[in-house]
Amino acid sequence: MINTSYISVAVTLPMRQTYTYKIPEHLKTSCLPGMRVLVPFGRRRVTGYILCGKNTCEGFKAKNIISLLDDHPLFPEDQINFFKWISGYYIFPLGEVIKSALPAGLDRHDISCVFITDTGRQKFSENTLIPAQVQVIDFVLNRDNCTIKQLKKHSTNPRINALLQKMEKSDLITVSAVLKKDGPKIKKEKFLSPGTGPREPLRMSKKRETILGIVSEKKEISLTGLRQIVPTAPSLIKPMAAAGYLDIVERQVFRDPLGDPVEPDTPPVLTDEQETVLSQVRSKWDTGYCPYLLFGVTGSGKTEVYLKLVQDALDREKTAIVLVPEISLISQTERRFRARFGEHVAVIHSSLTKAELLDQWRKIALKKVRIVIGARSAVFAPFENIGMIIVDEEHDSSYKQETGLRYNARDLAVVRAKFSDCPVVMGSATPSVQSYQNVVLKRFELLTLEKRVNKHQLPKITLVDLKDFKDVKGSDRVISPLLAREIRACLNQGNQALIFLNRRGYATSPVCRDCGESLLCKYCDVTMTLHKTVNEYRCHLCGFNRPASVKCPSCGSDKIRPLGFGTQKIESMLKEMFPDARVSRMDQDTTAKKGSIIRMLRDIQNRNVDIIVGTQMLAKGHDFPSITLVGVVCADLSLSLPDFRAGERTFQLLAQVAGRAGRGETKGKVVMQTYSPDHFTIETSKEQDFLAFFQHEAPFRKALMYPPFSRMIQLKISGTIREKAKQFAHKTAQVLAALIDTKKEDERKMIQVLGPIEAPIQKISSRFRWQILVKSPSASLINRLVKSMLQDPALSSKTGVSLAVDVDPYFLM
Repeated sequence: MINTSYISVAVTLPMRQTYTYKIPEHLKTSCLPGMRVLVPFGRRRVTGYILCGKNTCEGFKAKNIISLLDDHPLFPEDQINFFKWISGYYIFPLGEVIKSALPAGLDRHDISCVFITDTGRQKFSENTLIPAQVQVIDFVLNRDNCTIKQLKKHSTNPRINALLQKMEKSDLITVSAVLKKDGPKIKKEKFLSPGTGPREPLRMSKKRETILGIVSEKKEISLTGLRQIVPTAPSLIKPMAAAGYLDIVERQVFRDPLGDPVEPDTPPVLTDEQETVLSQVRSKWDTGYCPYLLFGVTGSGKTEVYLKLVQDALDREKTAIVLVPEISLISQTERRFRARFGEHVAVIHSSLTKAELLDQWRKIALKKVRIVIGARSAVFAPFENIGMIIVDEEHDSSYKQETGLRYNARDLAVVRAKFSDCPVVMGSATPSVQSYQNVVLKRFELLTLEKRVNKHQLPKITLVDLKDFKDVKGSDRVISPLLAREIRACLNQGNQALIFLNRRGYATSPVCRDCGESLLCKYCDVTMTLHKTVNEYRCHLCGFNRPASVKCPSCGSDKIRPLGFGTQKIESMLKEMFPDARVSRMDQDTTAKKGSIIRMLRDIQNRNVDIIVGTQMLAKGHDFPSITLVGVVCADLSLSLPDFRAGERTFQLLAQVAGRAGRGETKGKVVMQTYSPDHFTIETSKEQDFLAFFQHEAPFRKALMYPPFSRMIQLKISGTIREKAKQFAHKTAQVLAALIDTKKEDERKMIQVLGPIEAPIQKISSRFRWQILVKSPSASLINRLVKSMLQDPALSSKTGVSLAVDVDPYFLM
């Protein structure tokens, strides 16, 4: 409870500072840090988060909070300092940080809505308005609570703002603030128990007697459960409760997103290596914070180590957070943990509905579970007394959030462990260069698992040079004869094959046969991809689509040639080549529906599929003992990208997908097709030798001062008008240069600015993109520099242009 008259509040607006509000008398006993409040802010009402109590309002007249929105804190008080650190490091407003951390839909604020006045309705019916006014009124009348934003988005009138102002002055419309309320609601359920006895007579029908018998036998039953036996129960129980036959209470219940029940498992006997790793961690547990990098080959039993470490945390009466990069992996991990820990597990990821996500969050906040498993957002789970944080596949790019608060969950896991004074274990068969450099610098402690469990051998990898097939026609250019023979041999032995291509769609490079122009997206500077299952071309960046029968925008020809290949085409080719095989495809297109990922993984596990064609969502972490062959259709796809991490990402992806083969009793094989068999990334992938890759890659990074040998901030400038975006990018660079000139000479030498330059993909969603990279060995130096830049008045006016700050950027495209 807060014992002061004032509170410090972070509002959900792009404001860098916090604000002080007064607590009304009737709410003084209810306010706690971590609760939401509705507060006045200018002419609006917005959501704020209580941070702490304050004794004074510091000379200002503080406004009262309007209402308290929660009955318990959404996050513990000791998490507030964690949020403040994130706000400072990622240069992002504190209120927006907390909003990003919480489940979506918990924000209340005023939105401007347009309403038609009586005068407007009358003139509309009399048909005395000009066409532009008719369009506005017609649009508003067909919607409930039509917002200004909706109206502007759908209007083609370039002078819509002036038109709305004129209509408001003419009393045709009125613009008012409407409070936007919470999205998901707390789910409540009625429970029935035997009453104290009849207080008044009631005619007992057969159904009422059945209900009375069920409730007497069960002692307590939910109304949902009763309806399954007596469908008309809701209309029958109210009179029974009034007469004293039943007691009815309403309680909160939690929606269950976990799916089918899981049989409890028996922990396996640990290998000597696993025992050694656990001993290393346990020996330093009492020292508190200690970061570990668990470097274990694919199939070495890292998950079993995680399970044991989480059990150790629970034995110490503490909680645990387990981060997994892909939603497809969460299902597998969650089942393993539920088999071991039962109902102590909650899950957090974006495939849950808003209501399910809210329920999971409340279960954690109310201390009804002690383990949370989830994607990157699970790092914000409202746990107290954390005893262990696990980051599986720590190298994975999915841990990096690319919009809004651009955080890296792996890095935040380390920071949260430090705040919680607990160990953090980051595991991978292909560690990131950054994490391994931290091992070299003795910042992380290294744990190793060099052998697969059950003494299974790593798969043998064979390279196929695709240049040898460049003049070959037909499917041999894509599925080489060697790969085709290995697939047939795999099928003949009754095993499964995984064919990997990290590119979805059917044809990825459509070209006009008459003029030679590529079929580009209307709103982005990328070629469109043919998706044959829906018979249309799609842009994978903005979602724009054209029918498959589209004519060339340049010359009008209808002869569009669908060149290139994606997973759809590979699936089609394999079905023709192996008509006796059951072929399935797992990519973003086939897993869009809720529950589809789990169904596909179950089909693979139950061997209802012979050949699986997949993208990177199948490349890591999955354990399918019957997959004995992995075929990589084209290993070079990401090697030539203009990004200093292109080699690292390619190595990780290839080594990970190769690790899916041979995890059972049969030794695995991998056929890796490539145009660059002599490239060191391909060679080290073939040998699955991370240390060789690191020793080759690190000197290049160091020579060019790229991470992990420097820290980097990317400034992303975009605008709807090309020239405005360019001018603002150059103005931003000038402000940076002027600020650097004010630094001491030794600090100036430590800062390097690259750009401004147009982004490699110059336009996405009709926005023209520029970027500036700021590098330095000192993270705090460039952090202070960018914060000063954002406060410069020269950058305050940016109509039609946006500036986003990405600290420790991962993708430079």
